[in-house]
Amino acid sequence: MNYLLETEKLLSRMTRAEKAQVLQWVVADLGDAFPDIESNPGVCGGEPCIVRTRIPVWVLVQAKLLGTTESDLLKCYPTLRSEDLANAWSYYRVHKDEINNQIRENE
Repeated sequence: MNYLLETEKLLSRMTRAEKAQVLQWVVADLGDAFPDIESNPGVCGGEPCIVRTRIPVWVLVQAKLLGTTESDLLKCYPTLRSEDLANAWSYYRVHKDEINNQIRENE
């Protein structure tokens, strides 16, 4: 049995207060996590990417810095959603040095 199935069974037996406590733990554990942005060593060299894609955040940021509009990005990358771009921009605001380094390394 996998962890998600086990968790689902446990949650069904918990009180609302217990579920709230679990939720607090999960939020604390995620810290500054960004929805739909993840870094995996086996994908794009571990650079932060939009989930469901192999599109690194730095590529989107660089395109935006060069004047590409969000509309054009969504046309160029049909798997992207507008919320993916919003998450990429938020990630960039918090991790500006990391993303700027990736842009420089890939020029």
